[in-house]
Amino acid sequence: LGCDVIACDRYNGAPAQQVADGYETFDMLDAEALRRVVNKHQPAIIIPEIEAIRTEALTEFEADGIQIAPSARAVNYTMNRDKIRDLVTEELGIRTAKFAYGESLQECEQIAKKIGYPLVMKPVMSSSGKGQSVVHTPASIQESWHYACQGMRGDRQRVIIEEFIDFQYEITLLTVRANLEKTVFCPPIGHRQERGDYQESWQPVEMRADLLEKAQNIAQIVTRNLGGAGIFGVELFVTEDDVIFSELSPRPHDTGLVTLVSQNVSQFDLHVRSVLGLGVPQIQLLGPSASHVVLANTDGNQVSYSGVDEALGIPGVDVRIFGKPTSRPYRRMAVCLARADTIEQARERARQASNLITVHSIT
Repeated sequence: LGCDVIACDRYNGAPAQQVADGYETFDMLDAEALRRVVNKHQPAIIIPEIEAIRTEALTEFEADGIQIAPSARAVNYTMNRDKIRDLVTEELGIRTAKFAYGESLQECEQIAKKIGYPLVMKPVMSSSGKGQSVVHTPASIQESWHYACQGMRGDRQRVIIEEFIDFQYEITLLTVRANLEKTVFCPPIGHRQERGDYQESWQPVEMRADLLEKAQNIAQIVTRNLGGAGIFGVELFVTEDDVIFSELSPRPHDTGLVTLVSQNVSQFDLHVRSVLGLGVPQIQLLGPSASHVVLANTDGNQVSYSGVDEALGIPGVDVRIFGKPTSRPYRRMAVCLARADTIEQARERARQASNLITVHSIT
C-alpha cells in the first residue's frame, strides 16, 4: 500500500526485518533507545507488535502527533493483563473468571486457598502463553510460580491467578475499529491451546445467536473504551449459557492466522487498512478453514525444514514458514493452513500437514 516500513525487534534477522524497507534492533523496554529510533525515522504511525515495550513512551509519541495503532491507551492497557482485567471488571462491569494478583510465592499460596483448585497462573505480561500453567494441587504452586517467572516479559515480577472456567469452548472474536462509530466483527474463531499457547484454530465456530450477540457486545464495549483504529483479538470463554471475557490483544492474533485462507481479507489486511484509514471491505468467508502450528523441539542457531513438499501435497493445504533464525523447544516456526468442505476435515488436513513437517536445528 505504498508504506515505508521500519521493522524493530529485539534480535537481528527477525521475520519482519527480512521483508521491511529498513530495520532496527534494540530493547524496546529501554525508553531512551525507543526515543532514539523514533527521532531517527520520524514515523507517521507506530504499530506495537510486542508485549515488552515501554508503553509510557508511546503516550509521549502520541501526544507529539504520531499515530499509535490502535492507540497508546489501548496498548498500555492490553499489554498488561492486570490493567485490562481491572478495567473490564471494575469500570465496565463485564464478567471474568475470579482472579487476584501475586508478587511472591507466598502471596500465590494464599490466593490459591481463596480461589480454590484447579486454577490458572500466568504472568501479567507475556506472549503466546509463555509462563502460563494450570495448577491442580497446592504441591504444584511453587513449580508454576517459577515457570511464570521464567516466561515473564517486561520488568514486573507479577502474576495473575484466576479460577479455572469449565467452558464448552473458547473463541477469538477479531474486532475491527475502522473509525469512532463503526465496529466490524469477523466470524468467530475457535482454538485449542496446550501449555497456554495456541496449537490450532478454525473458522467459523457454530454459536447460538444470543451468545454470539453477547460476545460481540462485550468486544464492542471494551474496544470502544480503549479507542483508536485497528484490529483487536478478543478472547472469550463460552459456557452453556454465558460468555466470559478472558483476554484481549490490540493487534492481529495468533489464532487469527487462519484468516490467511478463510476470509477474502485477512486479519493483517484489516488491521493495516483500519490503521491507514482506508476503510474496511465486507468480510466474506471462503469456506471452512483451519490452522495448525509447526513447533521446534530443540535449540539451534541454524534452522532447516523437511516434509514441506509432502505437506503441500495435501489438497487445500498451504504452509507459511516464518523465517525465525533460531529455534528452541515449543517455539512456533511455521503454520499449516487448510480449507475443506467441513471444519472437521479442514482441521484434520492442517494437523496432517503439520505432522509431516520437521524443524531441523544445528546447535
